[in-house]
Amino acid sequence: MKHANIITKLTLEQKCALLSGETVFTTRGYKNAGIPSITLSDGPNGVRKQAGAADHLGLNPSVPATCFPTAATVACSWDPALGEQLGQAMGEEAAAQEVSVLLGPGLNTKRSPLCGRNFEYYSEDPLISGEAAASETKGVQTKADGTYSGIGVTLKHFAFNNQEQQRMGSNSVVSERAAREIYLKGFEIGVEEAQPDYIMSSYNMVNGYPTFENYGLLTTMLRDEWGFEGFVMTDWYSIS
Repeated sequence: MKHANIITKLTLEQKCALLSGETVFTTRGYKNAGIPSITLSDGPNGVRKQAGAADHLGLNPSVPATCFPTAATVACSWDPALGEQLGQAMGEEAAAQEVSVLLGPGLNTKRSPLCGRNFEYYSEDPLISGEAAASETKGVQTKADGTYSGIGVTLKHFAFNNQEQQRMGSNSVVSERAAREIYLKGFEIGVEEAQPDYIMSSYNMVNGYPTFENYGLLTTMLRDEWGFEGFVMTDWYSIS
């Protein structure tokens, strides 16, 4: 009821405006309705909150923060407990910088050594990727005393973002078996074991249909089958 009451205070224009950001890394806030503006930050291996005016390319300076080991390195540890500790430390830094949402971790399957994001994806193995992502998610979203930290994790890029070249217009042609057993299994593990607050869709198409408006992926599979209860966001400038 609380949220329903908040929504009734907004005009149609304000409700629509909530679907997009106010700046590159902040959401729209309406103080009169009790809706704060929150800050999001890139976070695959550290909090990257930009100082001053933010830009999506990261050209402007960032607030100093710890550069944690990349996802590829974390996965090599085969140590879920270590991943959870790393996530907890990252969550504490995010809280100190008043960042509410970390845009990571990334857990797409490494298909080619030429993919420019391989360093920030965990593994070629969906089991390792899923367990590592679940551990980091639990660490970020949970305080040392077991209570919710207030910092959300964003599993990305959902799904089939397995190349960087032309990733904003590529089409991933994949069979259902390959999709479920290889490319989506890590996401399934991460969602079911850790319940991240957020999921980020990818730019690419899957079998000719954009992921960010794919009902089968974002609703039938993600919510109905896996039980995801959080918020789905697009990657930056997917929809304009």
